[in-house]
Amino acid sequence: MSNQRVASRYAKSIMELSLEKGRLEEVHTDFLRLTALAESNHELNLVLKNPIVGSDKKLNVLKALFAKSVDPLTMTFFEIISRKNREEILLDVAKEFENQYNLHMSIQVAEVTTTFPLDDTLRKEFAEVVKEVSGKKSVQLVEKINPDLIGGYILKVNDRQIDESLSSKLRQLKTQFITNHYESKI
Repeated sequence: MSNQRVASRYAKSIMELSLEKGRLEEVHTDFLRLTALAESNHELNLVLKNPIVGSDKKLNVLKALFAKSVDPLTMTFFEIISRKNREEILLDVAKEFENQYNLHMSIQVAEVTTTFPLDDTLRKEFAEVVKEVSGKKSVQLVEKINPDLIGGYILKVNDRQIDESLSSKLRQLKTQFITNHYESKI
């Protein structure tokens, strides 16, 4: 079975258990913390995925990092993952948990790329567009800055992309000029 499928099953299990125990927000916060720490500390990724490092040592690392700050349900989950020698999928479980959490809470994640940081007014406008496109009540915007766009924006919602960047418009114009140039020679 693929790691993604296994991670999805583990995420579903911890999601259901955290809902049953009334600890969803705490577990969600713990997984966000794990993901953030893994993104800022490459060594944590390496340790969790290294087959040479034993499960006991991996669990000790997790306990050292999280024992005082995570919900007991999350720590128990880490221990179960460790007993099953599945630490290498822990970050995949965290990502899948986030997806399931967003689905459960009716949150639409969208990515907006601009050439500058968004202010509150633009943030609200993008959120309204995403709500309209997705039909979801709540929106989480992931903001990225890319000066290569020259101007405008790119908005990604699920598998849909709205590209209103100047660089995209210039590429389209160039393609149109090239096409017209060759057609006029024929």
